[in-house]
Amino acid sequence: MRGSNHNGMRQFNERIVLRAIRHAGAIPKADLARLTQLSTQTVSIIVNRLLDDGLLLKQERIRGRIGQPSVPLSLNPNGAFSIGLQVGRRNLEVVVTDFLGQIQHTWQHHYPYPSPAEVIPKMAEGLAHMQQRMGTDWSRVVGIGLSAPLSLHAWGDLMGAQASLAMADWETIDLLQTVQHMTPLPVEFAKDTTAACVAELVQGRGRDIPNFLYVFVGTFIGGGLVLDGHIVNGPRGNAGAIGSFPLSGSDQASHTQLLARASGWQLEQDLISAGLDPLLVASDDIMHADYDAMRASWLTQAAQALAVCVTSASALLDLDAVVVDGSISPLLLNRLMAHTQSSMDGIRFDGIHRPQLVAGSVGACARALGGSLLPLHAQFFPDKDIFLKQDL
Repeated sequence: MRGSNHNGMRQFNERIVLRAIRHAGAIPKADLARLTQLSTQTVSIIVNRLLDDGLLLKQERIRGRIGQPSVPLSLNPNGAFSIGLQVGRRNLEVVVTDFLGQIQHTWQHHYPYPSPAEVIPKMAEGLAHMQQRMGTDWSRVVGIGLSAPLSLHAWGDLMGAQASLAMADWETIDLLQTVQHMTPLPVEFAKDTTAACVAELVQGRGRDIPNFLYVFVGTFIGGGLVLDGHIVNGPRGNAGAIGSFPLSGSDQASHTQLLARASGWQLEQDLISAGLDPLLVASDDIMHADYDAMRASWLTQAAQALAVCVTSASALLDLDAVVVDGSISPLLLNRLMAHTQSSMDGIRFDGIHRPQLVAGSVGACARALGGSLLPLHAQFFPDKDIFLKQDL
């Protein structure tokens, strides 16, 4: 048992006020006190401090009500910024997010596979570019949220011999420390699909759906898990790792995982074999009639595999919904959801709740956006642990 201290309680109350304004929008102090159940005096002190820090803005007075005109308070979009740094299997993405969680600037670098020799210098270049672009606003950046697949070195085997050789060096590289050495800003890390799930939880469907499995369809499929409105990471950070979900075939040799059936990678390989650009997977041009045959084959196998995964997850977790997003073409993603619904129609849901299949609302930038939200969450969202006395 540990006691609380005055500074911890004050910081917690500040974060409660910020969260209330974030959820309610512009709100007068009196309504803020009722919403947070803090005294009017406490709210007034906190608000004045947040105004001085540039985190809140006063809006136009509301007139026409009984009593004195009230002044709504809102979050200042420029009160704080955060950087999202996403190391993907096809591209590096750097974003700047404002205090409202809206992306203000983006920078990308594409590659056939993420070799450390190429990615690490480009990360430094992307951060330097954003610092120059932001000018004096850089002083209000509170941190960097880094997102990447776990065990990057192991993904090379799936991407070919050349990629495997180049990516093997990731095994000896501490990516978090590598980025931390580039900047004095604090750096937070999350698995890429967990970061995407954070973005959906904070900025998307998670505001209305308390329990959902999150599915992100990119070069490889992955996911995250939200229960009772909270991200579930698991002791090794692998909760919701649906890419590794086992699928059974008619014999032992055909046993495989979801990522081998429902990833954009398989469709990319078909395009390459036909002498076409694999990046078509991310473009709505993939829906052209010229690609009907390879697209139909991929949709059939991906939807059947995803339907099995969703059903199994529902039996274990009693989900409200499955939220599906990705970096593939939005039209192709919608078609995948429709095919998955049809495949689920052929599965018995006796004794379990059939979850809704819901389109995600963030899109291809979800991993970078989710990463950028991590420092904002660490600095400005309520956390019961800040009550507790910390070792000095």
